[in-house]
Amino acid sequence: MRAAILLLASGLYLGYFPVASGTVGSLAGIPLFFAFDRLRLVSVPFYLLAFAVLVLVACWVSGKADAILQEHDSHKIVIDEIAGYVGATLFLEPTWTHVGLAFLLFRVFDILKPFPAGYIDQHFPGGYGVTLDDVVAGFYANLVLRVADATGLTA
Repeated sequence: MRAAILLLASGLYLGYFPVASGTVGSLAGIPLFFAFDRLRLVSVPFYLLAFAVLVLVACWVSGKADAILQEHDSHKIVIDEIAGYVGATLFLEPTWTHVGLAFLLFRVFDILKPFPAGYIDQHFPGGYGVTLDDVVAGFYANLVLRVADATGLTA
């Protein structure tokens, strides 16, 4: 079980990358953008349920990995970045422009942690604090992309 948790938490070991492991780990979210969009086309409720399950699994796995690694929010844990990136792409068309801008904006918001992301990171326990700040950062990125789309900046 320990090995499976670390495999998932590290995004298939992307979190062990020696530099910018969160950025490298976020790359694992890109194929999920396309996979989740297929779910959206089949059923919006199932799409949202799948995202909720991803977030809950990320919270649980992150919490378990924290205990195994004996380090809160270790750089090796990137499942939170993966869930955050998927949040950044919810209900967006899977274009390469959206892929790249969602990635860039998500990383900026994940690093800056605007409220309430920073609060969540500091005050929520275990895997919830590890994961939910990234989900908030993803939602901020999603919102900025929607505004950019609506104003023609991404065209």
